[in-house]
Amino acid sequence: MDLIIAFIIFIIAMFLCIVTNATMVLALLIGYVCFICVALRRGNKLSALFRLSLNGLKDSLIVVFVLFIIGVLTASWRASGTILFFVYYGIKIITPNLFLIVTFLLTCLLSYAIGTSFGVAGTLGVICMALARSGGVNEIITAGVIMSGIYFGDRCSPASSSMILTAAVTNTDSNINMRQLLRTGWLPAIICAVIYTFLSFQNPLQHVATEIFTSIERDFSISFWISVPALFMLILPLFKVDVKIAMGLSILSAGIVSIFLQNMPPLAFFQSCIMGYYENGGSLGSMLNGGGLVSMLEINCILLISCTYSTIFEGTGMIQDLQNKLEHYMVKAGRFSVTALSGILFCAIFCNQTIATTMSAAILNQPYKNQGGTSQELAIDIGNSTIVIAGLIPWAIASSVPLKFMGVGSEALLYAFLLYTIPICYLFTKKRPL
Repeated sequence: MDLIIAFIIFIIAMFLCIVTNATMVLALLIGYVCFICVALRRGNKLSALFRLSLNGLKDSLIVVFVLFIIGVLTASWRASGTILFFVYYGIKIITPNLFLIVTFLLTCLLSYAIGTSFGVAGTLGVICMALARSGGVNEIITAGVIMSGIYFGDRCSPASSSMILTAAVTNTDSNINMRQLLRTGWLPAIICAVIYTFLSFQNPLQHVATEIFTSIERDFSISFWISVPALFMLILPLFKVDVKIAMGLSILSAGIVSIFLQNMPPLAFFQSCIMGYYENGGSLGSMLNGGGLVSMLEINCILLISCTYSTIFEGTGMIQDLQNKLEHYMVKAGRFSVTALSGILFCAIFCNQTIATTMSAAILNQPYKNQGGTSQELAIDIGNSTIVIAGLIPWAIASSVPLKFMGVGSEALLYAFLLYTIPICYLFTKKRPL
């Protein structure tokens, strides 16, 4: 009963943070205190609980470092114009009958390169929506296509905070996870490409608003060189180059491009990497605002606190009864089915992809091991369920924020086929063992 009360308080705190737009860190701290109180009530010593918490913090420090690098990376890409490279040349190759499929492929590519669903939705997604509205294409279908594309990279990009977080809370190698998620993602992507190609011919683009090219050319110098930072992130991880090295080279090249091609003062570029890139005024460049090291402060705080949950749960055995029930269901329905259903539940309750991921890992880790599974399998299962399912919950942040960027309602989720096909295809094609 005490654990149920702790979870209820935790959920209420999370709900209040969402309603008041307060940081999720507050709810997590409240949850941490609640679980500590439950552990104390069950006879655990406070010193032992602090040691467990410290172990969780230590395990997450390297991931905190990587996430900070990702924040710097996204800001450097915004400053150098690398994101607009995809937009500029992507729009140029769009033909009327292929608008939707090209939009899908472009958002997949950019989301894989930069690893952020929100960043792609707020830049390329907004521009594609403007093209759809001015060109007579169904905006609801277009938004669904974009939702599919932005989550292709969010689940498997080497620069994705979601994938890095999943690797951290499951204690697995993110490079191995990336290759496994790419392998399990090609079939759903092909299915979606076929569907979106058909829909493209049914919804042709009437004309392209050429003023977009003028606006981009006015704000940024467009050339092949601004694509170099992206090439480092797209190519090097495929050759098993350490992701931190790839990120470092990408940031360095973005700095060179920003300073020598975009005529940005070195100090201004450095400031953007720390505080985020910001362009004042109504220019197209202001659409790129954001990123920076400080943008990762909240997610790192969430990660640090969440990692203490798993060590406390495991070290005290306080959720043993819940884990036994989940293990029982795994015997009947399979490990992935339980993970997917848990992901739906956590996303619906906590309205947050990050919290749902950390809770899934903390609660399901032991049942997986007891059933002969591995942490690696759990990481891939979460990547193929919770990460994409979060985009299908209308009130979850992972869904509501991109839809708000694009100015459409939750009806667009009906056309976000990748978010359906990934868990469904994986359910029927998953190999045992992974």
